[in-house]
Amino acid sequence: MNKIMLSVAAAFLICGSGFSSLALAQQPPRKDEMQPHLTAVDRAAFAKARIAAVHVGLALSAEQEKLWPPIEVVLEDMAKKRADRFEAMRAEREKSDGKPDVMAHLRRQADFMTQRAADLKRLADAAQPLYDKLDDAQKRRLQILLHQGMRERTHGMHMRG
Repeated sequence: MNKIMLSVAAAFLICGSGFSSLALAQQPPRKDEMQPHLTAVDRAAFAKARIAAVHVGLALSAEQEKLWPPIEVVLEDMAKKRADRFEAMRAEREKSDGKPDVMAHLRRQADFMTQRAADLKRLADAAQPLYDKLDDAQKRRLQILLHQGMRERTHGMHMRG
């Protein structure tokens, strides 16, 4: 029963409950209110919650559970890099007085994509042994959880502009 409740809670964390938007539906949000200002601690907590949601959502057997720790290490490392990158961009934006440097942005994006590619390869390498042991239902849930997580992060980037 506890696992079911934890799974439901994790699903709400990943998908978002939408209840907060219902309360604010009577007046349109200002641009600065569209994306809440999260602290570094908030972002770290939400990253941990997303990782836990994937873990719980897979409902691993005892044998499969032994293969989870290397995946969690890579996911936590990727989340830390993402948080560090966010803070660096925020600091640079404050330092630039709002004057965008298009060429510097292109270079940062290229560096990010190179690093992201290496991280995704590390994740695939770490996850392959577990993936090979998942049944079809677990593979389907993994695909849904990963797709939802990517959609959430992409939507967040569009909201920030």
